[in-house]
Amino acid sequence: MSIYFDARFIRVGRHDGISRFAANLFGEVSKLMPITAIVSDAAQLNHLPPGCAHIFECAVDSPRELGFARRMNKRGAKVIFSPMQTTGAFGKKFKLILTIHDLIYYRFRTPPASMRPFVKAIWRLYHLTYWPQRWLLSSADAVVTVSQTTAELIKAHRLTEAQVQVVSNAVDESFRVPRESTIAKDFVRLIYMGRFMGYKDVETLVRASVLVNRAELHLVSAIEGARKAELEGLASRVGARVIFHNGLSDADYIELLDSAALVVSASRAEGFGIPVIEGFARGVPAVLTDIPVFREVAGHAAIYFAEGDSYSCAEAIAEALENRETLSASAVRRASEFSWAKSALDLVKVIESLS
Repeated sequence: MSIYFDARFIRVGRHDGISRFAANLFGEVSKLMPITAIVSDAAQLNHLPPGCAHIFECAVDSPRELGFARRMNKRGAKVIFSPMQTTGAFGKKFKLILTIHDLIYYRFRTPPASMRPFVKAIWRLYHLTYWPQRWLLSSADAVVTVSQTTAELIKAHRLTEAQVQVVSNAVDESFRVPRESTIAKDFVRLIYMGRFMGYKDVETLVRASVLVNRAELHLVSAIEGARKAELEGLASRVGARVIFHNGLSDADYIELLDSAALVVSASRAEGFGIPVIEGFARGVPAVLTDIPVFREVAGHAAIYFAEGDSYSCAEAIAEALENRETLSASAVRRASEFSWAKSALDLVKVIESLS
């Protein structure tokens, strides 16, 4: 059986969440069955196992994508897995597995600031109604998502009649390598890793940090200038100690986690929450908004607080600090439940169900 994996969503530079999902899944699935990567740039192969079987195709945003399925028919494709839902399917004769990571932008429709105005307009129109998503998923013989929470939302909004299977996100094995913890003594380091869009509600973290004695809030991810200025202004007004890292390598991020008291997030919606599990792998517990997906992923290794409530957040931080040793042990156990090897087994079951 000719099985293909659409690896064209892997970023040539540093991974984003979808890119990391694709690269790690391919690496593990390739250990379990013969599978061929579809790439559009030779540099994408740098994120895949050396010497892996691969073919070159058009970029996913190329007009040639309209003929992608017919070209794959000619190659004799039997099953294609895509880590996104936009892989071309017009005229397909193969079985197609599509992925939808979350439904966040139907609730929070503000597009990323980095998008061009024309793309932002399309973004807003796309998320006004569910029918474009239903149309994309109508070509799928199976649909994969990264959490049970999102799977239930897919079913609730009747986005597909195909089977929906959870293939969880996981944590890179480099995060599990033991190293001596060097928890900072001078400040209580709170780590936020993630984007800075409105629904992430970083403002609540800034305000809450002021209410915690000696708190130092570290914002890890790269941030656009105007957004940074907004948060710097807020931090100055309320007297918060906020450190902007503007992006770190995995090695530097792990070193920062090892000095941290807690991982924190005030996000109002998520598809999974990879930074939570990354922190857990280092034994760092979390303080999180009380939303279903965080409950699903973090379980008893986190303390939860009410959305948008900085006082509730500060109280949760205080509780987590008081019980950090117990929470840390729970965090390590919880992280062990998520691995790319396990997720690959789940994906292989989906593939085999279509053969």
